[in-house]
Amino acid sequence: MDAPAQLQLFYCDHYDFPLQPGHKFPLQKYRLLRKRIAGDDRFALSPSTFADVNALLRIHSREYVESFLDGSISHLAMRRIGFPWSRELVLRTLASAGGTLLATGAALRDGFSGNLAGGTHHAFRHEGSGFCVFNDLAVSIAYAREELGVRRAAVIDLDVHQGDGTAAIFRGNSNVFTLSLHGASNFPFHKQTSSADLELPDKTDDDQYLDTLQRGLQLIWSFDPEFVLFQSGVDALESDRLGRLSLSRNGLMQRNRIVLEETKRRGIPVVITLGGGYSEPINLTVDAHQDTFLAAADIYGPPVACRST
Repeated sequence: MDAPAQLQLFYCDHYDFPLQPGHKFPLQKYRLLRKRIAGDDRFALSPSTFADVNALLRIHSREYVESFLDGSISHLAMRRIGFPWSRELVLRTLASAGGTLLATGAALRDGFSGNLAGGTHHAFRHEGSGFCVFNDLAVSIAYAREELGVRRAAVIDLDVHQGDGTAAIFRGNSNVFTLSLHGASNFPFHKQTSSADLELPDKTDDDQYLDTLQRGLQLIWSFDPEFVLFQSGVDALESDRLGRLSLSRNGLMQRNRIVLEETKRRGIPVVITLGGGYSEPINLTVDAHQDTFLAAADIYGPPVACRST
């Protein structure tokens, strides 16, 4: 597959939503990241369209989807998600999931695509959790399998928090492999069972992390997926307020290259979704997210001689 002239990325930060002062969700990182990437001509950025409700219903229960969309969802359910309900949040959520759906189609055509949002891996079939309303990873796998001819799909979830919603949704599904590399003592405190869970102790450093990652990836390649979703959370950084691990920026850069060089070598279409990142100052998070896409441009983009100047 020839490298596309530009790598297709999708964004949804133009749909803002209200949060109370001091809320720990780093809403501004999405816009900051897009503004940085917009200056790199190796990328083509497009606004996300809304996920179709029928796509959501392949994974989530009708009662849950409709109650969130119309605002009848309970205060307790929204408290578990971690956001106050608002019409603006509905639009942002639909656009975030829509971005991963668009990226899935683009990746299966071009070999690579990404969403400058998404990775909402704590959402279950009947409820959301941990800043996640709908599970865009699961929704996109269902779309790829039912409409785009994919048989086997895999999730490489490298957020510091276990992808518990994704694990629960696909438990027992022999056509989907879920790998989660996460902090053993971190949220969620009641873990689910992924296809492979590799738990890391607090203060894990670069070397230990990358050794563990290689073990996990061997399981992915043995599964022989036809499509991969890379949940590329950067909350394993030592500077992260919620992470508890001790990875350096360079360690995360190596992580990204290990994953993407191998998907490219094996010819497996891959979508990057953002996932978590809670460092202060926020530029540390944005730097790490940007590094992920810069690695993708180096690996999947056109040769240097073909780039515009």
